Amino acid sequence: MTSATALLVIDLQRGVVVGCVDADAVLERTARLVDRARAEGVPVVWVQDHDDFPEGTDDWQLAPPLARADDEPLVRKDRRDSFVGTDLTAVLERLGAEHLVVAGAQTDYCVRTTTQAAAVRGFDVTLVSDAHTTTDAEHDGVVITGEQIVAHTNMYFAGLRYPGQHFAVGTHDRVQLTSRR
Repeated sequence: MTSATALLVIDLQRGVVVGCVDADAVLERTARLVDRARAEGVPVVWVQDHDDFPEGTDDWQLAPPLARADDEPLVRKDRRDSFVGTDLTAVLERLGAEHLVVAGAQTDYCVRTTTQAAAVRGFDVTLVSDAHTTTDAEHDGVVITGEQIVAHTNMYFAGLRYPGQHFAVGTHDRVQLTSRR
């Protein structure tokens, strides 16, 4: 059976992508994926941080070349998990989505947390390996580059297993916008 799919674009806002690794290319690849989803009739759901970046400010706006169509849902969040304290679950239920294709910013925070939360909630999830980005980080004096964080998240997600669910990692030009169960 084919599951209904939604493309989830997380926090690719002007203020969020500042200093992110390969940000311009990630934005271009995500824009191509959004165009493809629209052409194939796959709904696009936009998630935007409105805690660190007040709605309406320049930093809150989507980073070019991304642009939300008026009829596409916008989910406003103030936590790493796009499901917590938002209407994301209701939006996805209205769309009949069972499979999420995910692109976005802050790989190690909002992208990873949301993909894991989606898996726990029973969604099939595909992480777009070349359409998420983050900044370098430091923990306990150890610098972890944005490239390492992206690579590790792709590796982690490629090995994710939940009974009866399907997970995948693929590039923007090869990722399936449908899922088979």
